[in-house]
Amino acid sequence: MSIEAKFAILTVLTYFVGSIPFGLLVAKSKGIDPRKAGSGNIGATNVGRLLGGKFFAIVFTLDMLKGMIPMLIGAWLVRDLDVTHKPYLLWMCVGAAALLGHVFPIYLKFKGGKGVATAAGVLVGLWPYYTIPGLIVVGLFIVVFMIWRMVSLGSIVGSLAFAPTFAAIGVWRGWPVTREQLPLLIFAIVMSLLITIKHRTNIQRILAGTENRFRRK
Repeated sequence: MSIEAKFAILTVLTYFVGSIPFGLLVAKSKGIDPRKAGSGNIGATNVGRLLGGKFFAIVFTLDMLKGMIPMLIGAWLVRDLDVTHKPYLLWMCVGAAALLGHVFPIYLKFKGGKGVATAAGVLVGLWPYYTIPGLIVVGLFIVVFMIWRMVSLGSIVGSLAFAPTFAAIGVWRGWPVTREQLPLLIFAIVMSLLITIKHRTNIQRILAGTENRFRRK
């Protein structure tokens, strides 16, 4: 079987796995439908707000694994390919399938989460090119969250910062960001914009001063 055929199968399977609504399943196991409570989102933040920090961690981890495990499988498949656009492009198809599955899940009529946890899994699985800038973005998220106590604001700032951070680190470390790794740069931009667009209602609430904040107890 050709490498293209293997990636085609992996990409399709990744989309269906990415579509599994872990937040909805976990919350419903406790008798709550997150689509009808809190912010109405099935992601880890809303589930955590409704059920507690333990359930935030469970859902975030499961959603992250949807992105990380397929990317690690993709890394194994491209390990012996020559350094061209091709391995990065194939690898990115897997990451895109995981993210699109979570944001537009086939099981929920394409109405899913905002993609932060699954995108984090994609970053971790694409070592070191996305993982290193991803860690910097996580640090930025923590700073923003600790100051303003808003997960949404931290997610938006982190997602917008990721693509330029990846490009800057790539230039600094001598990665072929604008040549062989151009698919990575393009996907970083698309991923950042998608996550930001999915937070558009949060942006409206932030501007209106009505966005939910995590309060210290």
